[in-house]
Amino acid sequence: MSGTIPYYRKDQRHFDGGYRSTEAESKMSQYQSSSRYAASSSRYAASSSRYAAAASSRYAGAASSASSSRYAAAAATSASSSSRGLKVSSHLGLEESRLSPTPKRAKPSYLALDKENQIIGYVVPIFRGSQEFATGLSDTEEARVKETAGYMARRNLFTSGLEMERSEVISRKEAMRESAERISLNKTIHEHGEHFKRMNEDSLMHAPEFVIKPRSHTVWEKQSVRLHCTVTGWPEPKVTWYKNNVAINPLAHPGKYKLESRYSVHSLEIDRCDFDDTAQYHISAMNTQGEESAFASIVVKRFKGEIDESLPTPRHGPVSEYGITFQTHIVDAFGVSFGREGETMSLGSTVIIYPSLHRYQPEIQWYRDDVLLPPSKWTHMHWSGDRATLTLTHLNKEDEGLYTLRVTTKSGYETYSAYVFVRDADAEVEGAPGAPLDVRCLDANKDYIIVTWKQPAIDGGNTILGYFVDRCEVGTTHWHQCNDTPVKFARFPVTSLVEGRSYMFRVRAINKSGMSRPSRASEPVAAMDPADRARMRGTSAPWTGQIIVTEEEPAEGIVPGRPLELQVTEATKNYVVLSWNPPGEKGLEGVMYYVEKCVSGTDSWQRVNTEIPVKSPRFALFDLAEGKSYSFRVRCCNSAGVGEPSDPTEATTVGDKLDIPSAPGKIIPTRNTDTSVVVSWEASSHAKELIGYYIEGSIVGSNVWEPCNNKPVKGTRFICHGLMTGDQYVFRVKAVNAAGISEFSQESEAIEVKAAIGGGIPHASPAPPYGISVLECVRDAMVLAWKQPTFIGGADVTGYFVDYREVVDGVVGDWHEANIKSVSDRAYRVSDLHENRKYQFQVRAANMAGVGIPSMPSNTFLCEEWTIAVPGPPHDLDIREVRSDSLVLLWKPPVYQGRDPVNGFYIDIKEAEAPEEAWRGVNTKAEENKYLKIKHLKEGETYVFRVRAQNKAGVGKTSEVTEPVQAMTKPGTKEIEVEVDDDGVVSLNFECSDITADSKFVWSKDYVEMTESTRLTAETKGNKSKIAFSGLEEEDIGIYSCLVTHTDGASSSYNLSKEELKRLLEISHDHKFPIIPLKTELAVELMEKGKVRFWLQAEKISANGNVEYVFNDNLISQGEKYKMNFDKNTGVIEMVMESLNPEDEGTFTFQLKDGKATNQSSLVLIGDVFKQLQKESEFQRKEWFRKQGPHFIEYLGYEVTPECCVILNCKVGNIKKETSALWYKDGHEIKSDEHLTFTEGVLKLEISQISKKDAGVYEVVLKDDRGKDTSTLNLTDQGFKDLMNEVFSVIANSSTPLKITSTDEGIRMYTFVNYYNDLLQVTWHYKESAISFSDRIKSGVVGDQLWLQITEPTEKDTGKYAIEFHDGKAGLKRTVDLSGQAFDDAYAEFQRLKAAAHAERNRARVAGGLPDVVTIQEGKALNLTCNISGDPVPEVTWLKNDREILSDDHCILKFESGKFASFTITAVNQSDSGKYSILVKNKYGTESGDFTVELTEGTPDLGVTSYMTDAEGNVVFSPNTPKEKMKTSITGTKAKKRKESVAQKPPVEKAEDKEKSTSRKSEKEKTADVSTKEPKASESQHPEDAKENLAEKLPSAECPRGAKHSHT
Repeated sequence: MSGTIPYYRKDQRHFDGGYRSTEAESKMSQYQSSSRYAASSSRYAASSSRYAAAASSRYAGAASSASSSRYAAAAATSASSSSRGLKVSSHLGLEESRLSPTPKRAKPSYLALDKENQIIGYVVPIFRGSQEFATGLSDTEEARVKETAGYMARRNLFTSGLEMERSEVISRKEAMRESAERISLNKTIHEHGEHFKRMNEDSLMHAPEFVIKPRSHTVWEKQSVRLHCTVTGWPEPKVTWYKNNVAINPLAHPGKYKLESRYSVHSLEIDRCDFDDTAQYHISAMNTQGEESAFASIVVKRFKGEIDESLPTPRHGPVSEYGITFQTHIVDAFGVSFGREGETMSLGSTVIIYPSLHRYQPEIQWYRDDVLLPPSKWTHMHWSGDRATLTLTHLNKEDEGLYTLRVTTKSGYETYSAYVFVRDADAEVEGAPGAPLDVRCLDANKDYIIVTWKQPAIDGGNTILGYFVDRCEVGTTHWHQCNDTPVKFARFPVTSLVEGRSYMFRVRAINKSGMSRPSRASEPVAAMDPADRARMRGTSAPWTGQIIVTEEEPAEGIVPGRPLELQVTEATKNYVVLSWNPPGEKGLEGVMYYVEKCVSGTDSWQRVNTEIPVKSPRFALFDLAEGKSYSFRVRCCNSAGVGEPSDPTEATTVGDKLDIPSAPGKIIPTRNTDTSVVVSWEASSHAKELIGYYIEGSIVGSNVWEPCNNKPVKGTRFICHGLMTGDQYVFRVKAVNAAGISEFSQESEAIEVKAAIGGGIPHASPAPPYGISVLECVRDAMVLAWKQPTFIGGADVTGYFVDYREVVDGVVGDWHEANIKSVSDRAYRVSDLHENRKYQFQVRAANMAGVGIPSMPSNTFLCEEWTIAVPGPPHDLDIREVRSDSLVLLWKPPVYQGRDPVNGFYIDIKEAEAPEEAWRGVNTKAEENKYLKIKHLKEGETYVFRVRAQNKAGVGKTSEVTEPVQAMTKPGTKEIEVEVDDDGVVSLNFECSDITADSKFVWSKDYVEMTESTRLTAETKGNKSKIAFSGLEEEDIGIYSCLVTHTDGASSSYNLSKEELKRLLEISHDHKFPIIPLKTELAVELMEKGKVRFWLQAEKISANGNVEYVFNDNLISQGEKYKMNFDKNTGVIEMVMESLNPEDEGTFTFQLKDGKATNQSSLVLIGDVFKQLQKESEFQRKEWFRKQGPHFIEYLGYEVTPECCVILNCKVGNIKKETSALWYKDGHEIKSDEHLTFTEGVLKLEISQISKKDAGVYEVVLKDDRGKDTSTLNLTDQGFKDLMNEVFSVIANSSTPLKITSTDEGIRMYTFVNYYNDLLQVTWHYKESAISFSDRIKSGVVGDQLWLQITEPTEKDTGKYAIEFHDGKAGLKRTVDLSGQAFDDAYAEFQRLKAAAHAERNRARVAGGLPDVVTIQEGKALNLTCNISGDPVPEVTWLKNDREILSDDHCILKFESGKFASFTITAVNQSDSGKYSILVKNKYGTESGDFTVELTEGTPDLGVTSYMTDAEGNVVFSPNTPKEKMKTSITGTKAKKRKESVAQKPPVEKAEDKEKSTSRKSEKEKTADVSTKEPKASESQHPEDAKENLAEKLPSAECPRGAKHSHT
């Protein structure tokens, strides 16, 4: 009779006798009092005695230990005591025999009592297998089992009438007395045990322990087997059976597994074993003290030769593989049903299966909302062979939903569905709300459980104030209220639970009228921590015939570490839930936790659970101040002490984190049947953790709203049944989540309840889809795509159904359903196909009117895995916004990506009638988006398109071609318009003139439909729709489009770009905050005497406008300091201040107001800006006073004339005769001269040739009796540099074009300037690069000429040359091209001059000069010497009076070393006077030198007077001349010029050579002591060796300067 106990209470021993109704107990008591029951009891007791004796002997014989013998003896004693009258009973005080109305064997007890009711021992039960199990072992064991007491007891139940008469001998009075004695004795034992527990509670608590462990079994197939074990422990352990570490659920396999737990004896029975039952089984026992596991194995064998193990598992009855095809029909089906809470409802249908085979059992399954229903106490299933029935024993709102009967045969399946509505039961208090529903338990732990529920649809006409949560410990009937105040959140943590106990929960709702009925109780749940289960659970090794159980050794004296990963998992205004992980150390025993809180902003930590630490790593905190922020931390503790705190959490504000959802959107009712309407609505835009929706309906004019559903639905479409045909209804919807119920949506439009098909609305099922293609193919699946039907039946397509069939050698098979539930997308993956087989597909479309006819079968596709590297084809191409010259193409990416992800798309286009070769690309660069606006179409032309995807491997397959579309703008087409209202709200508006009753405006961003957005609000009225932005930001940038359904493609788009966003924001701001337009912002200017004027001008302002003047946030008004003026005609507003003081630093603001429009303009005068303005004002003020006397109109400046003269000038005014003007340089007055001028009020100072010495500070002072004014010009440092740059600029501009000339040394380029300054910087360039000077390339300046000399030029020197003048700015360049003919001419001239110079250098010449006249006394000796040069060595000839003379004793002529020619007269006489000449000659020319010898009278002198010339041609005394003779005067004359070959003199000398020559001349003039007539220096350069020889010969000679030799 275990079936009378709820399935979830079978594990609770205290419910073995407490669940029966009063009527059942009455019948049981009557039966027990009958004589038949008494007789059976006595016989059963006798049989039990024999059974116990036999069992004890067998058990003792098999025992291998002393303890086993003791257990066997105790069992025998217990059995014999029963026959003698010794009372043996359970400590619970309940008589097991009275729990069932039918006699059954006495169950073994576990406590043995003596006559004084004292416990004398513990009886271990003797286990036996079932009869079926025994028969599977051996015949001898089967015979032995038949002799047992249990077998005798069952046989005695059905004995003859004679035995029944004997049983009546025992009187009813005796039976009642025995029963009363047993009850009294059990009560005494129970009280004694309870007292002992209270006195020694700690000593009784211990971890589970297996007294007897389950044994392994080997059984034959189709036999039953049972595993037994005995477990002790306190608190009573919870036991769970596992198969291969998976918990066994008997409800999932009805009739397969049977679990029993009675008095610490637990069993698992497996009915009709098969090969799948071969496994390792283990039982886990767990309580608060620990966990223990025991293991056993079951091996199922099969008789040899019975069934070949290689064949598939046998099936019941014939199947389609053997030539039979079943056809299933569901008739006489159940319809839409209505029930009320507490009632019983049955749903049934007749099932006809053809052909009808005896013993064939179809699979019958029942579903609710597509969830399989298992048998339970709430749902009973029955199959009679031709009728399937589902009985809902006790209706609750949880039972509401769509029920589906599914009948499955080997040939397929058939289904039938209908909706079941469950209304609330009548409220116990009028106006009270309906009961909550769907109570569930989440996150169960040691001492708390989170309970959730769903709010009821009916609130009783008043707002629900909150909910009360009740709990009931399994095994009791007392419900305890968990919360003192109602909670509004549909989730509540229940605390203060006892670890290891099981609980059920229910919820009640309350409003101001009263309390609702309680909800259906939740499923039982045990209060224990899953983390502890994982930590304490034993582990098992792979099955080796041994059971290995491990557990952690407790660590004593170790303080636990910090808890880990503390976080706030849930926070509402009523409570906060914390969770954490235990510390990482292993082996810590008995760890518990303390929770601490701290208000944010403080350092004060307060312990929350001061009295009792929590055991589980979860904790719920109540009584927190709403709106405050808290931080939390946790400490571990055990017997060793309290550990360190965990890391604190971040600050958490107490309050509901989950908001109530917003109201659903537009409600659209659609006709369905005569008693139902399809209601559709737009989902709530702001809904987090949405549970579902409640729909209410009302007859128009009644103002009475009735719920259409009592269980929330999650979709946005619901069929409301039970309506009155012909009545007008309106509907409304509200959304539900854990935070509460939203406001109702707006009421729908009224609709008359009548059938849709044939009711006047042109709705029909859609036409078949077409264009089936394959998007991806793997080994066992194919992804299909298809095109939308051309006709959708007047209603939106709600989904598609796909069928497939196999094609073998051209022969097609039967169609099979690929999907049971419709798919909304036009793509679907068909699974469970076979590789390398061919298939065909067909698709059907469905709408609210039904499922349409299938499409034509597709092409035959081979199911083989794609391995190509490139992507598959894109699909679902869609064309929108068709215009005369453009359209928008949309597509979806390929399902098959290829080797790499898709990175772009290419779009192809061609005219519809053009051949395949006419395909051309629209884009050359891959498009990243999945849409493209195609432009530049030809109006009226018809086009088709296709798309290809690409990845790194390349471009993939082409998509299906679109339908032809004509490029034409349809009449009445409108575009999206942007509007900005007076509040500054920006909206996009679209109007469609072709709208129908079923049309909807679908708005998209970047062509992705916008479902929920907090930034946009959509509104549709009639044929207009708009979306309004809550506030434009950068995240709103994108393409917004609107598509109108059920039209001929009416659509438009609007591109909100970054520039457009900026423009709209400006317009929005102007509309929201109207301003007075200003022509000019607030500005400041200086007036006469340094007055400061602040002013602005408004474009337009009325006579009612006014202005407020603000300085540093303080109003200022008209007064001595401020003078205001407001001209409303011109809009000019001004304020004048006499001067600026330091306290006037700050912000000046003019605030304008004209009606609603306002504006203001501010001017910030702080820091350097204010100081500059103040300084300027003070300067202007001083300027005004300065100009009252003589003053400078233009201050001192300068200009540079074309002649490079610098003129300092200034302009003065207000002067008179007495006014004086004084010039100063560096503080020193400049005296007036011709350089100072004063005309027409202009003072000037001219500096003709400026140089560094002119740098300085120049100053002009004007003064008279009216005052004084000063102007200063600083021409030092940078000032002087700037001036010189101006001079350099004038010099550069005066330069002549660069010219080319030749010299005997090379080619020279030169330019002339008007004036050359030594500070001028020039750079010579060759081919745009600066020239690096060397001995071959030199530059210089001669006078006003600047030149560049190239010595010995070659072809490499050809090119462009330039001279760059630097003036501190851009400078100036002069260029010349030395190439081509110019170079050839210059080079030829250079060669000619070079040859002439060579001849000039090597011609014969008298290098040293001879005196013009030599006056000498008669008798004296005369010696003259001169230098001779020339190559080859010239010939020397001496002449006297133009006749050649020869050397003799009187006149000695010598020419030594080819350099020195000497003329000596040993003793001068009168005949020696005359004109003498020396003539030198070689092949390059001839030169002569002349001198005259004159005799004077005087005292003869024995000395010799000798003359010679030095290297420069100066006449000096020879070294052998006595000193006193050196006083003789020598008169030098200029040498005569004679004919000789002449080399042309270079036109320009180098500046440095000229300077050297000049310096040498000056030095020699200083050293010459001999007086000469017309002395002149030689222009020729003499060899250095001659100069050295002369210096050696005449170190201190004095002689007249030699004359220059003439050149011809």
